[in-house]
Amino acid sequence: MNDDLARSIRVMTWNIHGGRGPDRRRDLRRVVDLVQRHEPHIIALQEIDSRGQTSATPDAFDFLGEELGGNSYATRLIRAPDGDYGHAVISRWPMAAARYHDISYKRREPRLAIETILETPQGPLQVVAAHLGLSFRERLQQAEKLVQIVQNGGERSVLMGDLNDWIARSAVRRVLDRQFPGHSHLRTFPAYRPILSLDRIYCRPRSILHRCWTDPAARFASDHLPVIADLELGKCP
Repeated sequence: MNDDLARSIRVMTWNIHGGRGPDRRRDLRRVVDLVQRHEPHIIALQEIDSRGQTSATPDAFDFLGEELGGNSYATRLIRAPDGDYGHAVISRWPMAAARYHDISYKRREPRLAIETILETPQGPLQVVAAHLGLSFRERLQQAEKLVQIVQNGGERSVLMGDLNDWIARSAVRRVLDRQFPGHSHLRTFPAYRPILSLDRIYCRPRSILHRCWTDPAARFASDHLPVIADLELGKCP
């Protein structure tokens, strides 16, 4: 990074689809290589899947945490005899103890939001990572819970994850856009020819969002593209 970007905080979110690309082969090394190319300080990964792995391969959660930062918090929301499934926050910098917020909806798939405080050279940053549900009512309730979580945090916050919200002027988007004046709405799904902005980064205040982008090369490692953003915390009033 150049000097200006070295003063920025780079964040990233990516649904890695278990590390399976269009060739249907699970390859977490492809995931690691693409993430490391962007050098994020903190990353939220969704659909980490260790199910079906053999004893000869490392646990997916442990492998990604060690390769991408060394500091990580994970939710293993689905546990099976042959492995687990969930999402994680991984950082190159120290993080405060995580809080896990239950945002599950009725009898649908269990969901937890991960909240932590990232200790950056420019001061603390509240980080919330989530993977929202597939039904509209589910996502709306989860979005409202995420707003409550952030309102109880500090003055600088970032929310990132796969929000599964594909409706252009939806109530979910209005709820989140109102709380987070800085946000990305890049097309990320399906990775080969993206038309839906399922994966997003939201932040407050608006002034800290310097730029955001995606990486089309990720289509070889997942069915989603990542979203990457540079935050300039020094611009916070």
